[in-house]
Amino acid sequence: MAPLHRALPAASLRAQLGLRTLARPLPCTRFNSTPPLKGIRILDLTRVLAGPTATMLLADLGADVIKVEEVSRGDDTRSWNPPSAPLSEDAPQAASHLPPEAAYFLAANRNKRSITVNFKDPDGLAILHKLVAKADVLVENFIPGKLGTMGLGYDDCRAINDRLIYASITGYGQTGPYRQAAGYDVIIEGEAGLMHITGEPDRPPSKVGVAVTDISTGLYAHGAIMAALISRQKTGRGVWIDCNLFETQIAGLANIASNYLIAGKEAGRHGTAHPSIVPYQVFPCKDGFIMIGAGNDKQFRVIAERILDQPELSDDPRFSTNAARVANRELLVKIITDALMEEPRDHWLDLFNGLGVPFGPINNIQQTFEHPQAIARGITVQVDHPRAGKIKLVGPAVTYNGKRMPVNRPPPWLSEHTDEVLGELGYSAEDIGQLRQDGVV
Repeated sequence: MAPLHRALPAASLRAQLGLRTLARPLPCTRFNSTPPLKGIRILDLTRVLAGPTATMLLADLGADVIKVEEVSRGDDTRSWNPPSAPLSEDAPQAASHLPPEAAYFLAANRNKRSITVNFKDPDGLAILHKLVAKADVLVENFIPGKLGTMGLGYDDCRAINDRLIYASITGYGQTGPYRQAAGYDVIIEGEAGLMHITGEPDRPPSKVGVAVTDISTGLYAHGAIMAALISRQKTGRGVWIDCNLFETQIAGLANIASNYLIAGKEAGRHGTAHPSIVPYQVFPCKDGFIMIGAGNDKQFRVIAERILDQPELSDDPRFSTNAARVANRELLVKIITDALMEEPRDHWLDLFNGLGVPFGPINNIQQTFEHPQAIARGITVQVDHPRAGKIKLVGPAVTYNGKRMPVNRPPPWLSEHTDEVLGELGYSAEDIGQLRQDGVV
């Protein structure tokens, strides 16, 4: 388990890092070498979150990601507002008919180009086939078999380009009795066990605060595509990747799944508490909440003596060992809660600081982005969006040699790059005008 720790105040953090920054710069500068996926072209036929997450991570690494969207509406998340970014006064006239850029869409589509194509139309399908011929990777999240009926299934695309890596992201996979079912994060959370273990023990099951199954699936797909690119260097051939929310979520059950498979142990809900460690949960304070974890008897003794000022607790046979604390969980939790409710959160955070006991505040989103570590690491980036002006995004979460991959393109407005991409395919301005008039693009 990752250790919990106290966020130092910004001034204290700067003081502690003062000498260190002279020897080793903080890793918040931008990447200035050739991105590892430069030259790789990815055809992105995905919508919403799992697929766009995977393709965004590939775009962050330098891939040319061409996001193919429905002509009139685009990605579903374009309409998932409020909130939206404000419209700039000098926004392109060509996009004046579009609604403001939804924050949800902006979160998962940086570094991409957007084109709109009706590939149910023969002329639109021809455009897609030309893109397939030039692509290294195609990523899609249609129900299994759907693209095959439209001339864009794996066999269709492999016949055009046998080096193509074809990644399918679905709800339940390409085979099995549920293969035709659509995949929704919140449904899979319930169906694949996550909701059953999330929430308070005396309350109904709860979903996680973000679409964690979608995001995890995007991470799995991203890793699989990277591996397939390495494999193609050896074999010269592409591969069909079958990635789905259901299996991703079951894999994500981790030790909970192992407990059942190895020992037949059913899981339950514990809120923020740990089933095998006490105290290890969120506790209320006078004006907020704090997470505390005592992973061993030594740490509990520190809590009893230095935090609660009740040293007798660590020698009490009801609490002297972790097994005893688990057996007497309810009583100990009440003792700790009663003590912590006497003072505000920052009082306790100051006491915990430097004691070697895992702890941390429960921050809201504003406090998260104002966290000294978030500021020091430069986790947000500001980009110039053609319709929204200057906007802030969460940047790529990984650094290479102390530098972060750049956000070279803001998330695109709908069809922003259609003319550009079609021109690269050899279409003339007259051709593009006719395709637009016919509703193909």
